[in-house]
Amino acid sequence: MTNAIEIKNPSSILQVAIDQILFARNYTLQLLEATPREAWFTIPQGLPTNLAWQVGHLTVSQYGLLMFRIRGRDPDDLELIPSKFRKAYSRQSTPSSLEQRQPSADELVERLEEVHRRSMNELSSVKSDVLLEPVEMPYAAYPVKLGAILFCPLHEQIHAGQIGLIRRSLGLEPVR
Repeated sequence: MTNAIEIKNPSSILQVAIDQILFARNYTLQLLEATPREAWFTIPQGLPTNLAWQVGHLTVSQYGLLMFRIRGRDPDDLELIPSKFRKAYSRQSTPSSLEQRQPSADELVERLEEVHRRSMNELSSVKSDVLLEPVEMPYAAYPVKLGAILFCPLHEQIHAGQIGLIRRSLGLEPVR
């Protein structure tokens, strides 16, 4: 039992979570593809963030929720999410408009896509019993690895909303 709710079929819940992760990512990509790359580093007046930070943050977060929390750190992870990248885009970092001090928009998209590809690969082979191992926050509904997986699409949708707001603040039309 976790949170006073018994998880009867973690594998079926995992499949629902994977479907939601894919939906959330596709929506995020639609927003990003409809935004000129030269606008990614602009922090609109009155907002504390930009698209570059949002993409970097989603990359770090997806790695943390779907890879690090599920299987721990692999040696290859240090190249995938180097310390400098993690520090620049973690939860408590400060977005920067200085393009020359961070990866380009294309590099940010490439890393976002690579983390997503590897994360989906990890989830395709995760065992049911692993899903019920405990984790600390952040998670959704259950304080277990499955809860961290469930939080991933919720988190991405929160940031998709911020991306939409940034786009509108840049004078761009809504995607939907």
